[in-house]
Amino acid sequence: MRRDSKRNVEKEFTEKLIRLNRVSKVVKGGRRFSFSALMVIGDGKGRVGYGFGKANDVTEAIRKSVADAKKNLITIPLKGDTIPHQILGEFKSASVLLKPATPGTGIIAGGPVRAVMECAGIKDVLAKSLGSKNTMNIEKAVFDGLSNLLNAKEVADARGKSINELWG
Repeated sequence: MRRDSKRNVEKEFTEKLIRLNRVSKVVKGGRRFSFSALMVIGDGKGRVGYGFGKANDVTEAIRKSVADAKKNLITIPLKGDTIPHQILGEFKSASVLLKPATPGTGIIAGGPVRAVMECAGIKDVLAKSLGSKNTMNIEKAVFDGLSNLLNAKEVADARGKSINELWG
């Protein structure tokens, strides 16, 4: 009975491999390969996380990155199938501009950003990656932007207004 509940927890997240990197180290007997994996997981309802794992085997690197992603889950406020407002996420020299889009637009974003949006359950968004092309830094910039999104209820309460007055 306990195993079934654990399997259901595992299946609630969709996993996407963003980057798999093979690194070789030359030793006396030849080359020794090592792998690093960058994964993103999400439940499709606004919870998403990313993880990075390194190991001598591909499957082990992926397993480690998924475990790391489960530790780094964040919850994103959604407005329907899009984000509530425009935001610029930054990490080092990578910047990612995220804009809400009208229903039916789809996910207009590059590789790493698209994977995050699909896992988070965001169906309509415009994104532009500015600056660095480093996949890891782009990923961290996306998460910086998503974690700084404001919830409409929190903003309305802070201003002493109702949500209807705020959104018009």
